[in-house]
Amino acid sequence: MLKQLGRLERTRSIIIVGFAVLMAVSLIVFYAPGRNTNYLEPTKSTEVVAKVNGSEVTVADVALQKEAVQSRYGGQISLAQLGLTNEKILDGVIQRKIIEQEALRLGLAPSQADVAAEIRKQFRDPTTGQYVNLDPDKDLEKYRQIAVSQSGDVERFEQQFHDQLAYRNLRAFITSSVTVSDEEVEDNYRRETTTLNLTYVLVSPEKLAEKITVSDDELRAYYEQHKTDYRIDEPQKKVRYLYISQDKAGAKLQISDKDLRERYDQMSPENKQAGVKVQQIFLRVARPDLDAQVEQKAKDLIAKLRGTGSHATKEAFAEAARGNSEDPATAKNGGFLNRLVKKNPNKPDALYERAVDMQPGDVSDIPIKYGGNWYILRRDEAVPKTFEEAKPELLASLRNSRSYGVAAKLAERAQARLKETKDPQKVAKELAAEANMQPSEMVKETDYIRPGDDVPDIGSNQQFEQAIAVLNNPNDVGERTGVKGGFAIPMFVDKKDPRIPEFDEIKNKVAQALKQERAKSQVEQNARELAAAINNPGEIKAAGEKAGFEVATEQDFKLGATLGKAGTSPALDEAIYALKQGSITKTPVKVGDSWVIVGATQRVDPDMATFGPQRAGRTSQLLTNRQNQVFDDYISKVQERLKQEGKITIYKEVLASLQDDEPVAAPPGQQFPFPTN
Repeated sequence: MLKQLGRLERTRSIIIVGFAVLMAVSLIVFYAPGRNTNYLEPTKSTEVVAKVNGSEVTVADVALQKEAVQSRYGGQISLAQLGLTNEKILDGVIQRKIIEQEALRLGLAPSQADVAAEIRKQFRDPTTGQYVNLDPDKDLEKYRQIAVSQSGDVERFEQQFHDQLAYRNLRAFITSSVTVSDEEVEDNYRRETTTLNLTYVLVSPEKLAEKITVSDDELRAYYEQHKTDYRIDEPQKKVRYLYISQDKAGAKLQISDKDLRERYDQMSPENKQAGVKVQQIFLRVARPDLDAQVEQKAKDLIAKLRGTGSHATKEAFAEAARGNSEDPATAKNGGFLNRLVKKNPNKPDALYERAVDMQPGDVSDIPIKYGGNWYILRRDEAVPKTFEEAKPELLASLRNSRSYGVAAKLAERAQARLKETKDPQKVAKELAAEANMQPSEMVKETDYIRPGDDVPDIGSNQQFEQAIAVLNNPNDVGERTGVKGGFAIPMFVDKKDPRIPEFDEIKNKVAQALKQERAKSQVEQNARELAAAINNPGEIKAAGEKAGFEVATEQDFKLGATLGKAGTSPALDEAIYALKQGSITKTPVKVGDSWVIVGATQRVDPDMATFGPQRAGRTSQLLTNRQNQVFDDYISKVQERLKQEGKITIYKEVLASLQDDEPVAAPPGQQFPFPTN
């Protein structure tokens, strides 16, 4: 703890003993016979999910790692949207354990004094840069609160600093011999800054398949050879269902101004804002070598505007904008944007939205680099949203919420009547007027479907699948189910048991498969023949279109970017970089299942005179990237060796019990939860 950091060496054993006693009590309480550990809060659960060379990984370790990754995104995006599973999160925690063990094995583990010094850095005085000597009697609780808020408890807080130092020490040791040459840095600069205007043709098996014709005899022969591939292992059901549209059911709702006014009065102060006024000073970076100079100018302007505080009057900022901002449209208006700014949760890194979190009158504490230029922002007052301005969105919101209720009640009545009559057409006619629909719009029928199938108008809907799963007899009626745009009440029509379908039933699928198979075997030859017939970029468009393939252009292309529908690959980048202006790739490049023929209509190589001022920064960045790769490879090899030796054990039943509704994705280039420099 912070009051004891200076005495951490002699108090650590006491802390560990105390913590061990606490853990023993916890184990007795939570792991007593009959006790279900799943009731534990995940971030506090000591249930073991894996072992790494004898070291335990707990459910809490995984849960806290999920929270840590989500916090990097400011909570603005759900973990599920970021793409990884609990298995991959656990893999990252396992790698962290490996780093800790390797550092210890190689004598690189940090001492308690090192950890204490690292923690003290979190308590520097920002004005002096000096460490703050916290009073043990007054500041112990403050330290404990910070540790608990960040890591759950003091021990875990201190362990994270220990892990971070172990990572730094091990990484420095492993990558100490990594170097980059001047030639490599220059080549990297050329590759990153060369731009090309391209024209290309994508020779894909999908397009080639469209041109292939097959006879019925060929299809039947193919079906006989592959019929078991089409086996349906689950029963298929056909259902007829009544559909109630939420929008149409609510379209006739009468919503008074009184209702809207009440909803307006209930809105939070934030939602009653039309937005905030924002002023800017825009400083353009004309050339890369001027970047530092422009940044310093921005810092000087900020220091002058803020003075000893964080505020500046709009008049003072307006004067500075008129004299310095290089955006004529806003400069002549005192820096004021011509629109109000509101937070957009879908764009957490947008430029002007950052000002919304500032206090009225606040000026950016540091210059903001955005789009290669520098910005200084000032937040002005919020502008209230009047009732009349809010009325359209209030009407839409209230109509939406009420129409849901109307549609839900109508669907409930439809369900009851369908169970009584077993006649969807009759029920549709009875309720069509209230539903504001035609009977023909309300009665729909599926094909033979099984779980996971994409149903027209509904999509793949797990609730709908559950509603029809219990229907097994003709005219069985299921429960009303929320589907896209409204509600559906299904009624069983027919069922087909697991089987190999007859040829006529899947003829279209068989034709598509045979054409794709033939296309894949022919696509390379087609691409080579097409490339041989093209002599320069100007001929690509006409030749590609005549052959029936997709042709496109790309302006200002840089290596690493995606080439439209062609995609990206290292081989494609190499082929493009080798192009001279007016030349083409005479040998097509394979990307996935397709082949690409590319021509350069223009090539702009970098002016190496601008490279000099960037050399040091680019050398450092390239070295860091290479060190990261070497270190990642080292840890991956250790992990693979431990797996082969049986020293990594994952308890799959425990892992399976974790909620997996918020998978996370580590940011690109950051495999481990520590800084890379």
